[in-house]
Amino acid sequence: MAGRPSVRNARSRGSIDELPSGALRVRVYAGVDPVTKKRHDLVEVIPSGPRAWAEAEAVRGRLLQQVADRRSPRTSATVDELLTRYLDQFPGSPNTLDLYRTHVRNHISPCLGHVRVGKLDAETLDSFYAELRRCRARCTGRASVEHRVSGPHECTEKCRRHVCRPLAATTIRHIHFILSGAYKRAVRWGWVSESPTVKAEPPPAPKPNPQPPTAAEAARIVTESWRDPDWGALVWTAMTTGMRRGELCAIRRSLVDLTAGRETVWLRKAIRRDPDAGWVEGDLKTHQQRRIALDAETVVVLREHIDRCDERAAALGIELPADAFLFSGSLDGSTFPTPDSVTQRYDRMATRLRIETTLHKLRHYSATELITAGVDPRTVAGRLGHGGGGTTTLKTYTAWVSEADQRAARGLGAGMPQRPAELDPVRRVRQEPRHPYERVAAAVAQRVDDGELALGELAPATADLATDHGVSLATAGRAVALLKEWGVLTAVGRGRARIAGRAVPVAVETAEPVGATALVEPSVPAELPDVASPAGEAGRSVSFCSITLRGPDGQRYPARMVPGSLADPGAFRAHLLGVARIEVPERTDEGEAWIGDFELEVAEIGTDRPPVTLRW
Repeated sequence: MAGRPSVRNARSRGSIDELPSGALRVRVYAGVDPVTKKRHDLVEVIPSGPRAWAEAEAVRGRLLQQVADRRSPRTSATVDELLTRYLDQFPGSPNTLDLYRTHVRNHISPCLGHVRVGKLDAETLDSFYAELRRCRARCTGRASVEHRVSGPHECTEKCRRHVCRPLAATTIRHIHFILSGAYKRAVRWGWVSESPTVKAEPPPAPKPNPQPPTAAEAARIVTESWRDPDWGALVWTAMTTGMRRGELCAIRRSLVDLTAGRETVWLRKAIRRDPDAGWVEGDLKTHQQRRIALDAETVVVLREHIDRCDERAAALGIELPADAFLFSGSLDGSTFPTPDSVTQRYDRMATRLRIETTLHKLRHYSATELITAGVDPRTVAGRLGHGGGGTTTLKTYTAWVSEADQRAARGLGAGMPQRPAELDPVRRVRQEPRHPYERVAAAVAQRVDDGELALGELAPATADLATDHGVSLATAGRAVALLKEWGVLTAVGRGRARIAGRAVPVAVETAEPVGATALVEPSVPAELPDVASPAGEAGRSVSFCSITLRGPDGQRYPARMVPGSLADPGAFRAHLLGVARIEVPERTDEGEAWIGDFELEVAEIGTDRPPVTLRW
């Protein structure tokens, strides 16, 4: 291939030149650069090899076809040159233009500014976005120092070690929008055939998460702001109207109509920052004027504010003009408050109150309150000055609270049947045992209720329960412990237990239409008669009662076997007080009145009578 001469065709056919390294350079004329006014060629280099000339011919044909179809870049301009021309023709607001120029200066130009417009592809953009998500300074990853100023200087505490901070997803999306808008113009101008931003993927948009102050926080903010009535009037107006801070600062007295039936504020201008002139009056953000209706309380607040301003001016012999700024800091109303000053004062107030909020979140507060009150999103969007017929409002604020969703929840709740009464733990286990030990305990309690196990006799041994129910000894032991907790069994020593009483009666269905359950309560006798029981060991007659104490929280204390006659009400009350004091010693210092919080369940041993519940 070294002896093969280079091929140079006419301008319309391009050329193939052999380089000293053996590689081949394909050059195709693509016209005059519209930016630099110089000759513009499409150039590709083919590495040396046995098929280099065949590949060069194929590349030349492809480039010629691109030029014929006008699909080739018509300029060798760089991304910086494209962005400069695009921003010079940018139709947006000056504030947005200033923000875009800052992003270009800080992020795009240092990394992509030198790249030719036709060379930038989607892969490069994705790598660029990934680098910004890692570190906004696009550092190398090595330890370094961030100096407070550039050039030679003496380092202070402001010169600190570099810590990688990712660029916010919203800012990266702004950068993508800048490049996308610029490349749309480049395609229309014929500089490139297609935009690489179409295939690039910026970070997803953050989910809207408005965090307005709560009603309690709003009340504290209003109270604190009213230490200065003029400042309080401004905060109140921002909270009820949802104006932007620039719109709030630009209100003139002539634009406020407090006539009965026509209470409105006409928003025509907004205070914005001009890169050259500083703070100036300009158009609204959406370039559309709007009127906001005022509620009765806001009308009173603004009327009192205007009267205060008039009184101060009259004291100095000044008459305020009709076009004076409503919230001016000067006595003659000739100057407007700057938005930054209003924001800083509000931030200081929120810091004093220890509330994490900002002035802009008063717009969130106004929007969420309106939506919650049932106002349709289109009307809310009109008050806030959102474009798109309410699209922004729906995306941002209804993600946090939806009035329609609240109505749906209320309607669903109204149509639901009444919930059944919640069962206490004993009744729940008796009706729906979930575990093996609960099933064993429920079966033993049922045998007591059915009379198979008489009160006062020894309960089945733990080993017998394990065998009868096919469970382990540990499970049977848990069942015995549960029965003691219910008051069905009471320990008598040597690991044995005695039947001491019945468990809580099982709930039965009633004829009430509410679908709940009712308990069958035994009647309460005036006095408890003697209970005759089988003869004791000495052949004498002994009376027994089983006592179970239940507290107001549903706690059941261990049952007791009580001998002797308890027919005397006075002796019976004294005995029960004694039992309660033993079981609940922490209440003994409260006299006898506290016993009214408890009830006792008394079972007659040796009979089939149901247990009696006694209350004071």
